Amino acid sequence: MGYLVVFITCPDKETGRRIAFGLVENRLAACVNIIPGLNSIYFWQGKIEDDSEVLLVVKTRQELFEKLEKFVKENHPYTVPEIIGMPVVKGSAEYLNWIDETTGER
Repeated sequence: MGYLVVFITCPDKETGRRIAFGLVENRLAACVNIIPGLNSIYFWQGKIEDDSEVLLVVKTRQELFEKLEKFVKENHPYTVPEIIGMPVVKGSAEYLNWIDETTGER
């Protein structure tokens, strides 16, 4: 079984909290950290944008990524939300077990 840390940017804390609660309530994530104060500079529709955002750091299992992605796309205001999963290479057995216990089917 594999684990992921997923990065998701949101336009504001309210949106981030709504998505974070939804991910945890639907057992698509064990934990979501909301990091405020992010400044993102990026290309969008031919010009450079400079926006304030919040970053969600999501801990989940690899097998849940598609469901997590679908949930975020259905609940996110951006046309193309950032949803990037990074594999967890190492982790404490207790923490990874906790992810197993709190995600997926009951």
